[in-house]
Amino acid sequence: MSRRVLAGLVVGLVLGLIAHATRLPALLALVTVAEPVGTLWINAILSTVIPLVVSSLIVGIASSSDTRFVGRLGRRAAVWFFVFAACSAVIAALLAPLLLAWLPLDAATSASLRASAATAAVSSAPVPTVREWLIGLVPSNAIKAATDGAMLPLVIFTLAFALALTRVEASSRESVVRFFEGVSAAMRVLVGWVLALAPVGVFALTFALAARLGISAAGALAYYVVLAVSLSVVLMLVLYPATMLAARVSLLRFARAAAPAQAVAFGSRSSLASLPALLHGAERALGVPTAVAGFALPLAVATFKFSGPAAILVGVLFTGRLYDISFGPLALAQATVMALVLSFAVPGVPGGWLLIAAPIFAAMGVPVQAIGMLLAVDAIPDMFRTPVNVTADLAVTAILGRETTTE
Repeated sequence: MSRRVLAGLVVGLVLGLIAHATRLPALLALVTVAEPVGTLWINAILSTVIPLVVSSLIVGIASSSDTRFVGRLGRRAAVWFFVFAACSAVIAALLAPLLLAWLPLDAATSASLRASAATAAVSSAPVPTVREWLIGLVPSNAIKAATDGAMLPLVIFTLAFALALTRVEASSRESVVRFFEGVSAAMRVLVGWVLALAPVGVFALTFALAARLGISAAGALAYYVVLAVSLSVVLMLVLYPATMLAARVSLLRFARAAAPAQAVAFGSRSSLASLPALLHGAERALGVPTAVAGFALPLAVATFKFSGPAAILVGVLFTGRLYDISFGPLALAQATVMALVLSFAVPGVPGGWLLIAAPIFAAMGVPVQAIGMLLAVDAIPDMFRTPVNVTADLAVTAILGRETTTE
């Protein structure tokens, strides 16, 4: 899968550059076809997120009849998710501004990127106040929250629903759980079909971008790719010793347990697609109790993206650099906190962080339309971020498993 995706990226880039340089009518006409194809692929991915997350959480929680156990586990998971995500945000806030200072830019590149961003069809969303954010955590209409893609309120409702199921008599609960087990299995198949089209989707997005920007933008975008990948490597290197210390598991054992999920994550760029491999690694290789893994891992892939704060910050700071927008210490701190909060709403799909980043772009005065530009070149960085995310999911699960077994 990863080779086909990379091939789609390279072919799209080369043909796009040819179209930009030659202005051949046939290639320019292909741009008008490629743009909606790329949009259709992104929409297909998004259509699978809600049912897969909801069904996985309900199955993982409602299978346990011990609500006190689930409650304790949920609180511990939330604490570890926040600690890990905060570390990611701080690392990115410290490193990204220093590395972006070396980004080479010229007037022609900045102008072409601004022109491209102006044509992108990415809408901004109003930035909620603290009061509005708190009120919005509990949806007045769960169906509307699902329709709007409001992941965090929907997850909270799903958790409450699943916990309520644990108080229902066994016969009724089992019928509901079996239904959502079927939904979860079917959605995994559907995700596989959509991800099989990843080379086409990446080709369409990259071709349209390159045809509009040409070679003048390649240097800046390549710098973004290298920066994002390098930061992912740093985050991965932090995870292994942290897990060894907190979960009391050897580096080799943890590496072997994480490797299958990392391979799936690298190829699919989807945390959700890695869930079966994560469950296998946690239960078989690390010996995490099934009740712990079945609850923690679906919750983690749905709400916890260790690289999310770093990805959001790099995207905002990089785009700000292109637009000559400088961020002082206070603005950087605000962006860091917002990236930390928004990271818990990132869906576990390719480029998921870009799908919820509009509020922080708008709050920092960065053109929201630039998200379309980043989305087209985010394939390679996302191949490295997703293994980091699933490794962090497994790390937290291993820590929770140790805490549970030592009680």
